[in-house]
Amino acid sequence: MPIYEYRCKQCDGEFEKYVAGASTAIACPSCASDQVMRKLSVFGLKTAGALQSSPGMSGGGGGCCGGGCACH
Repeated sequence: MPIYEYRCKQCDGEFEKYVAGASTAIACPSCASDQVMRKLSVFGLKTAGALQSSPGMSGGGGGCCGGGCACH
């Protein structure tokens, strides 16, 4: 089962959750709201003693405000 990162639209809290499938209902553990959105996550992978970024995610940490989209 994958671990996904979420952000609550109601209280702006962030949390992680193991998810069995796409139809799994997700609620914020802080305020119990079901108004949550899944965040875009990047992953790292360790091979031969070096940390490698996920493919296509070079520079500023990935994600929109990580520097990859030139929104600043």
